[in-house]
Amino acid sequence: MIAYGFTCKQCGDFEVRRSMSEASALARCPMCGTLARRLFTAPLLRIISSSGRVALEREERSRHEPARVSEVSGRPMPHVHGAPSRPWMVGH
Repeated sequence: MIAYGFTCKQCGDFEVRRSMSEASALARCPMCGTLARRLFTAPLLRIISSSGRVALEREERSRHEPARVSEVSGRPMPHVHGAPSRPWMVGH
């Protein structure tokens, strides 16, 4: 049994546990009894690893305004005088 989300126009959202074969059927609101339509939601993401969750949260935060890098990490590339500036270039 899977919990599916439904929305009632008067009462709001609620969940109903049912089999996958009944997933698209309308459900009765537990508060007022009117028929409610199913909400289509993202799959259960709680089962991903913590590093995956951190990556998804970082991606979501940077959707509208990417984070700026304030400092350069790593070490600079070595520079040798007289060598071509690009290793794939053939010297003249």
